Amino acid sequence: MQSANVLLKKIVTSSVLPFAAQHGMKKDLFPLSRTLSLSLCLKQDNSCSTSEKLDLDAWKKVMKSGVQEEVSETVSEHKDLSSLAAAREILEMWRLAGRSVPENISEEQLKTFMECPSKSAKKKYLKYLHLKELHKKNDKRKTDEKRERKLETQEHASKTDETRRNSFVCLWANCMDRAYSWRVAQSMIFGQPLVFDMSYEKDMSAREVANTVRQLVLSEGCNRRSVDPFHIHFCNFKDDSLYHKEFIKHYREAWGKLLITVTDQCYTDVFPKDKLIYLTADSPKVMKTFDHDKIYIVGSMVDRSIKTGVSLARAKRLGLETAALPLEKYLLWNTGAKNLTLDQMMHILLTLKDTGDWKKALEFVPKRKYYGFVTKPMRELKKTLNLINTLKLGKRQEEVRKQFAKNYSKKLMQK
Repeated sequence: MQSANVLLKKIVTSSVLPFAAQHGMKKDLFPLSRTLSLSLCLKQDNSCSTSEKLDLDAWKKVMKSGVQEEVSETVSEHKDLSSLAAAREILEMWRLAGRSVPENISEEQLKTFMECPSKSAKKKYLKYLHLKELHKKNDKRKTDEKRERKLETQEHASKTDETRRNSFVCLWANCMDRAYSWRVAQSMIFGQPLVFDMSYEKDMSAREVANTVRQLVLSEGCNRRSVDPFHIHFCNFKDDSLYHKEFIKHYREAWGKLLITVTDQCYTDVFPKDKLIYLTADSPKVMKTFDHDKIYIVGSMVDRSIKTGVSLARAKRLGLETAALPLEKYLLWNTGAKNLTLDQMMHILLTLKDTGDWKKALEFVPKRKYYGFVTKPMRELKKTLNLINTLKLGKRQEEVRKQFAKNYSKKLMQK
């Protein structure tokens, strides 16, 4: 046992410890050698067989393999660092040679550059990084120049007579604001009411409610700047609703100072039913002229999926008269629904109230929705339609003519 222990100490001191000291692992191997020697000393079975003896050669191989793995890892790290440094030197040489190489390149970009399969791919990648860097520099330069120009204009304005001009503009804006407020205040006493039905919150998403409120804000501003504004009523308006929250986001402290009437009552409780007309695109009755004695109702709804018949059904439940704008009579309609935004409806109604001219009023319909205004009489339109249908259908000209005459007579009966 003593001879084995001595032999073990000789092996550790002669082979393993110098190798560990060379690679900085000497402290980790001292406890291991001590435990091995103690385990051999404590073993008292002298009649151990040859299979139970300690295999010193195998133990040396295991120790050396572990040390070699750690050394290989450190060597691989050194290789990676050296390859990155070599790649950076190559890039520096290419930059000095006048090639399109970025000035600043990160380690990830450098690794992707090294992973490129060919030299042309590396050149293309470096050119891409170079152009990207140039675009960033140009954007930064433009923003800096814009900031400098803004500062220069502000300084120049402060030195010149801009203060007088600004004071005049502010005075003019205050005077016009007072004039608009006076007109709207007069309309609240003597003006024609215009009702916005605010009972469609359940039929819309939060995004559609926000879009509706945005259009209502535009409508209120348009009405306020008009020569003869409406007296706007928000009926069926609930506190702490999505409508209310969106209005507060837009107006903030000015919400309580708006010259409009907001109520949670229904319009049938505020106005007589025989004076109410619900404007809806689904109505079979077409509006011919603007009546100054009637009270028009507009549904405060923006529906992206275009649910047809919602406002018409509500008007029928309440027993109200309905009407639709005469879009087909004055416009060569393109494809799509005949629904308009709330601010477009406000522009149309204000123009009708001031002038009574449908062509001027319907100019606020978006141009993408129609080809143009109807300028030819109905007979010429009928001839052109017959000619088109003849070219398309051939022998079915007579059937098409009869169907057109039938549909046209129905429209005349409705009017």
